[in-house]
This record gives sequence, C-alpha cells and structure tokens, in this order.
Amino acid sequence: MTALYEKMIDEAMAAQRADVETVKKKRGTQFVLKDAEAYLDAVKKMTAIEGQAQSVIDLHTGSVKAHFSTLDGLTNTIRPEDDPFVEHYQTPVVLEILCEQDPTFKKSVDTFVAQIGKSEALLGLESTRRYGGFYGPTCVVDFALVPGSTSNVVNRILKTTDIPKAHKEAILAAKSWGMNTSYGVGDVFAHAIEAGATLSDAVQQEIAMFQSIYREPVEAQAKLMDSVGMTSFDQRKYMAGYRQKMEKTVMAAVADGVHYGNILTIPAYCVGDIAHHISQSTFNMCKDDVIMATIEAATEVMERSLRAALPKFKSEYDLLSLATGSSACATEYILELDGFNAIMVVDLLTKRYHNYVQLNPTRGAAAELHNCDFMDMIYRGWKYLDKARRGQCCTTEELAPTVGGFPVDLSPIRENEVLMNPQRYAYPACAITVRFSALMRLADYPCLLTSEPVTATMMTNIIALHKEDPAAPVRGCKNCASAALMDFRHQYCQWKEAV
Repeated sequence: MTALYEKMIDEAMAAQRADVETVKKKRGTQFVLKDAEAYLDAVKKMTAIEGQAQSVIDLHTGSVKAHFSTLDGLTNTIRPEDDPFVEHYQTPVVLEILCEQDPTFKKSVDTFVAQIGKSEALLGLESTRRYGGFYGPTCVVDFALVPGSTSNVVNRILKTTDIPKAHKEAILAAKSWGMNTSYGVGDVFAHAIEAGATLSDAVQQEIAMFQSIYREPVEAQAKLMDSVGMTSFDQRKYMAGYRQKMEKTVMAAVADGVHYGNILTIPAYCVGDIAHHISQSTFNMCKDDVIMATIEAATEVMERSLRAALPKFKSEYDLLSLATGSSACATEYILELDGFNAIMVVDLLTKRYHNYVQLNPTRGAAAELHNCDFMDMIYRGWKYLDKARRGQCCTTEELAPTVGGFPVDLSPIRENEVLMNPQRYAYPACAITVRFSALMRLADYPCLLTSEPVTATMMTNIIALHKEDPAAPVRGCKNCASAALMDFRHQYCQWKEAV
C-alpha cells in the first residue's frame, strides 16, 4: 500500500503547491484564467493504480479539464464577486444527466420534490431558526449534517420519503460535497419577510425555491446567478458546454458501478482552484506578506508531516486525517505565537456573529461559511497542541503535537523569516498582533489552510478504492467548535441519522 500512499501525497501536494506557487508569483497582479493552468497541469497527472477505479479518477480529471476549457471559451477573467460560484455549476448538470439517463432515479427525485412540498412545518422552522441566528455560527451550505445546514434539512425530508436507499444517499450527497446550485435553505424566506411578506407566504416561497433546485437544477442555478448579478460569463452557456464535455465520463462511471452519490460530488469539489482559489480575490488577499507566509508555512508543515509518516500509515484514511490535522496544528500554533488560542477566537467570532445577524437580517446564506471552517480547524489544532503542551511540561523541547499517533513537524513555521519577524510588518516595538490579524483575514477564506485542494485530491483517491460506497456526507461528528465551546446545539445535528 506504500505506493498508493505515496501517490496520494504526491498528487495532493502537487495540487496544493500549484495553487500556492501561482498565488505567490501572481499576487497583486490582475488575474487571468491562464493563471490557473498550473493546477490543471497537476490534475492531469493524476492516475489510477491497482485497486482504484479509473472511472472515479476520470470524474475528477475530466471535470477539471472541462471546467477550464469551458471557462476559457467564455471569458478571460472572473470578477472577485463571481468567483465563489464557479464550483456550483457542475452538480446541477450531473444531476440532470442522471435523471435523464435513469428513469428510476428521476422518479425518486420527483418523489423527493413532492415531499419537500409536504414539509412546510420543517422548512418554516428551519428557515426561521436560520434567519434569527438560533443555532449560532453555522454554515447553511455546510457539507456536513450540522444544525442549520441545507444537508441537515435534506436528510430530514429524505427520512420521510419512500424511495430506494441508494437514491436517498445520492440526493443527500448532491447537496453536501456536491453543490447542487448555490442555494442555501432559508435565504428566500429571509428576504421575503424582510420585504413585507407574511410568514406563511414566505414559507411557500421557500418551498418553491427549494423544490426548483431539484426539479430543474441547471435553470435554478442560472436564475440564482441572474439574481446576484453574476456577469463574468454566460452561466447557461457554461453549463451547456460543461455537459457536452462531461456526459460520456458521467455515463462511464454509471456503467462502472460508481455510486450516484460519488458521481454527483467528485466533479464539483475538484474545480474550485480554477478561478476561485487561484483568482483575483486570492491575489488581492495574498498581497499581504504575513498572509502569504502563513499559507506557505502551513503547506510545508503538511507535506513534511505526511512524508515523514509515509512508512507508518495503515489506512488511506490516515493520510487525510494527518493532512488536515497537521494544517490545523500549524494554524493554531501561529495563533498561539501572538498569545491567542482557538477558545478565545471562537468566543470572539460567536459574539460577533450574533451582532452580525442583527445588523444584517438578509445576510448571504453562506456569510459565516468560512468563519465556521476556520473555527473548527483551529479548535481541532488546539486540542492537539494542548495535549502536546501538557506532555512537554517544563522541558525546553520544541512543541511536537501528534495526529493519530503521527508527529506533526512545526519547524517550517519556526524557520519562516516572515512569521518569525512580525516587527517588520507593524510598529516594530508593538508588533504583537500581526500574525493574529493575518489569521483573521484567513478566517474569511481558509481554503488553502484547511486545505481544499488536498482534501479533494485525497478524497477522490479514497473513493476510487471504494466506488460503491457514498463518501459524502461524512457520517460522523464534525466536532463543531462553536457547538463544543459556546452554543448548545448538538441535539439538532443529524450525523447519526444520515440516510
């Protein structure tokens, strides 16, 4: 299995470094689509080895190639305001392909759509809770089944829907790691009541919107983009072009017995580096040297830790755990260099969230998405570092946390010229929150810390080993930072109840 593990590390880090090196080189300049070719080139080198399904790898590589070439035919650049949506156009297309090619699945989706219409009480309750901030910081488009998420609501409706289990799993996956449109539950409701609608009318509008993203996902996504003023390219032409390029790949995966849930998720979660992570917004953010150094150091911590553990891995899941755990340790370690820790930040961002709800009752459905990701990441890192500090006690040894028994190498942070010299980036005698302030910028956008390209690449490799099992959503507790430290909401989670 060592060859598999080494391949997973090589492919994941190639994707990560394509992003990081491109951003380092191009930060502060004007983004053009060709800037993302480094990521495209990295993905093209992904392969299937013995035991892996080629059809699964093809879903990943084919989607990235189709995404890049389709965008390249429509535009030269993407506005920052439009770049978050580039990974939301794929699942609607794939969902429509599956429905058209498989009448039994289409029947199940139609049955689910009808069941949405019968779920007025549930949608009214969840929309109201989301609007009022009942759950505290939570992401409405979270990939997990956390309280307040669209996946949570979809799962609860599916439990009352009489369709095959495999179809339930696919429909759920399509609104978890698969991003079936940009819509998050409760958004139409919030805008309707703020505009003067009655509560009952607002719920009916919410139901109609929620049904549309399954009844006609491509057109629903196109209309959503119309409503937010997306102007970077013609979204309808994109989805038509993407479908033309991907239909054979999708049907090959069906023929190979890949679970529909995996077919619906893989094409979406791998394309975001093109015009989203490698994008104008990232180039702008990373003009700051400390932000750039943070991303670089966390990347180095991840790779050194993975490669050092290579001979000791016992499962493909160990790699994913160490990759995400080591970057969590790195981020928390940088936070602690300025005297902060995860508990303080979760407290701060939770209090800010409740004020933000009052200031912005029609806030974007995904406004706190990455704040939640960031809090969950540093809380996880804090647990590892806290244990290591207790073990270190009064010795002078360097802090050495472990994730699943594997050491995390934090030396790239201590060796980083920028991170170790914050006095060069503020009033020198008082430069005590420089790194913290950089991390607060990254709290809105931690995609290269968590890291999304690494997670996506490793997950595709894992799914290629288990093509018949739906990988999304994870059927386990997410260890939400805000739920663990601030808000009592565990009882509203659905992770144990996933269909």
